[in-house]
Amino acid sequence: MSMETSSPERAFVLGLDGVPWDLIRRWTRKGQLPNFARLVEEGAAGPLSSTTPDATPLAWPTIATGVWPDKHGLYGFQHLEPGYTHRMNTSADVRRPELWDIVSPAVVGNVPMTYPADNIDGTLVTGMMTPEMDDHFTHPPEFAAEIAEEIPDYQIGLSWDEFRDRPDEFREELSSLLTTRRTLMRRLMAEDWRLFFFVYTAPDRLQHLIWEDDVLLEHYRELDDVLGEVLEHVESRDATLFVVSDHGFGPISTFVFVNSLLEREGLLHRKGGDGTREALARFGLTKDRVQGILSRLGVSEKSLVEHLPRSVVDSVAAQVPGDHSLYDVDFEETVAFVHGEGSVYVNDTMRFDPGVVAPEDVPALKNDLRSLFEGVTDPDTEDRALNVYDGDQLFPTDPRSPDLVVKGRGEYETGNALTRNVFADSGSKVASHRPEGIFLAWGPSIEAETMPTDASVADVTPTVLHALDEAVPSDADGRVLKEIFHDGSKPGRRAVSQREYSESGSPASVEADFDDVEDRLRGLGYME
Repeated sequence: MSMETSSPERAFVLGLDGVPWDLIRRWTRKGQLPNFARLVEEGAAGPLSSTTPDATPLAWPTIATGVWPDKHGLYGFQHLEPGYTHRMNTSADVRRPELWDIVSPAVVGNVPMTYPADNIDGTLVTGMMTPEMDDHFTHPPEFAAEIAEEIPDYQIGLSWDEFRDRPDEFREELSSLLTTRRTLMRRLMAEDWRLFFFVYTAPDRLQHLIWEDDVLLEHYRELDDVLGEVLEHVESRDATLFVVSDHGFGPISTFVFVNSLLEREGLLHRKGGDGTREALARFGLTKDRVQGILSRLGVSEKSLVEHLPRSVVDSVAAQVPGDHSLYDVDFEETVAFVHGEGSVYVNDTMRFDPGVVAPEDVPALKNDLRSLFEGVTDPDTEDRALNVYDGDQLFPTDPRSPDLVVKGRGEYETGNALTRNVFADSGSKVASHRPEGIFLAWGPSIEAETMPTDASVADVTPTVLHALDEAVPSDADGRVLKEIFHDGSKPGRRAVSQREYSESGSPASVEADFDDVEDRLRGLGYME
């Protein structure tokens, strides 16, 4: 937009999970997404680089805090413990204040990793990784009952994995999910807000299972319609609109099971067949078979775990043979392993109990591992399969961060399970994450037809705060994208201010909620 008479007092952040810049650029140029095209023509638009790895549990907290994972504390959906077990990460684990902790009143809807709901000045409805729509699903707590009454079909999410052989049914369910999500957004628009932050996760779910232009374009046209409604609301509030995605997307064809590679090279060892495990294996009682029996009996892992103490879950998972990357590994004989989103850990004595690698030997072992991963080639094509990143460079402020991060190159996707073969067809998972998402901005202070320079997910919070005339956290890793603001606007003229903010959350006050999330989601150790 060309002119601005006053500093924006409100900001609307519309999150679209997994939307790639190349699709938006192609379809806006062809005139197939008119509202996205309007933002490109009248505002700022360009690619937005994600975290490394480019994964939801790292990227959305980075978008919301302006710092990389070594500062906000999340490296995956699950937190790896010194004793080789893991627990689910929740909002209590985010160590830095999020936008809605700084700006008030705020309205927050369906943002991943926000359960249990924080006590904010405003309204919050939690998103992905919410175990159930209970009192911790919303703030204020009583708002959950209002959602149940007004939107009875509302769901937290939809797993593409449940519809592997039913793509048409999946598209119908996803469209219904989008409708109820939009209804919630409309209801929240009636609230008073200075910051509105709402996320749609549907594109990510669809693209994992279907990567076909006609199907994707149909869905993106639905998103374009949502964007049109948001634009009308933003205009009525004289607000600035930011549209961001946590990562991009692209096709995959092959899994690379990195723990299996480490096993093949003698760096990781499975548990032996002694004692209980040997007896269970002899009778064919593996994790897969137990899971199948429970399913035929109508007993879900989730419902079973709800009634079992965590110690029992860990014990059963460790005793029943299977291919789990933690519970089926003999860590007294293992020097390195992969957990979560491609995080590689050296099994050193300082970090793990018991650990087998002396701290002084870690640098040399990291170099050996890097060489190993960089040299992995597909036996069928001879293509290099993996990219490798140094954890100390990615996460310099956290001594307990992953030692390395591995990510598939091109159409290769990393997996953690212990399998017979290192390489396998990706099956029904036809697409996955890419580093390049989207950044769009529109409003009275935004210069038309501009493109941000080397924008990353860490730049979102500093830029939104600056647009609202708020100070940027002094320890922010991102920067204010000043190049997108009109020279005559207050954000364009004003120098960036900084201040210290206290660390986010109060872990002690949400301990019960944290345990509740973990009990409902970890599932007999089958979850990676």
